[in-house]
Amino acid sequence: MRLKFVAPLMPTLVNQPPEGDGWIHEVKFDGYRSQLIIDEVGTRIYTRNGHDWTAKYRDLVQEARGLGAESAIVDGEIIVLNEAGLSDFGELRKAITRRQHDLYFVAFDLLHLNGHDLRDMALEERREILASMIEPGGRIQFSEPLPGEAKAIFHLVDQAGLEGMVSKRRESRYRSGPSTNWLKAKCYTVEEYELLGVEREAGKPAFALMADRATGRYVGSAFINSSRAIRERLWKRVQEHAAPAPKGMKRPATQWVKPGIIGRVKHLRGEEDLRHASLQDFREEDGANPTSGE
Repeated sequence: MRLKFVAPLMPTLVNQPPEGDGWIHEVKFDGYRSQLIIDEVGTRIYTRNGHDWTAKYRDLVQEARGLGAESAIVDGEIIVLNEAGLSDFGELRKAITRRQHDLYFVAFDLLHLNGHDLRDMALEERREILASMIEPGGRIQFSEPLPGEAKAIFHLVDQAGLEGMVSKRRESRYRSGPSTNWLKAKCYTVEEYELLGVEREAGKPAFALMADRATGRYVGSAFINSSRAIRERLWKRVQEHAAPAPKGMKRPATQWVKPGIIGRVKHLRGEEDLRHASLQDFREEDGANPTSGE
């Protein structure tokens, strides 16, 4: 029997992880959410949107034979590790095309096994079965639970430079789509981006429009909640460095600027574009001190 792709359960983003004994906490990995399916037809790996990427993950497909299942559907994340031993989304894309042997599949849930649909079982029981199937040391790994109190775990995850953590109700069933049975708390990081312009409308918050410094690609906007002195200096710099809109960008309430103003932006770690971002400070490209130090 050919098993069909199951739309994944999607966790809800929260500011803080939940407290109490009713939750299992895991590392939030920075990779591609994926689904591994084993059946009589063979082994396949799907993206979170149901696209068949088996051909891109040849080594992991071979590794899946070691699970010893006649049929299975495993929910997990495909990652690659950087030199610090952390999952690295930027390196992941390169590894898929050039370094298959560097890919890992981190398994965290089991939806089907040997003809049985497990989605109505408690999460804790599904994970126990999954853990028993995975041999340590291979390219398919089990997402181990993190011991301790949620706040302490979150602090350690942040200090380690990880993307965040996912908390899951121990007794929860698996249901496709958005769910509050799984909660993800993400850590913040501060990075520098090129300022493209400032969006200001009367009665509304002001936003800095930012681009990737290496590629010039627009990555999103950052809320300007800096000190009044920094904001006033920023308005002055923007007026002094006025420029036409970049090609293809039409935002009528935006004052565009010439290249050369670099913003320090606090944002959620592990996102391709800026999310929950705020402008902390800015400086000139020529290495002048940040405005707060002038």
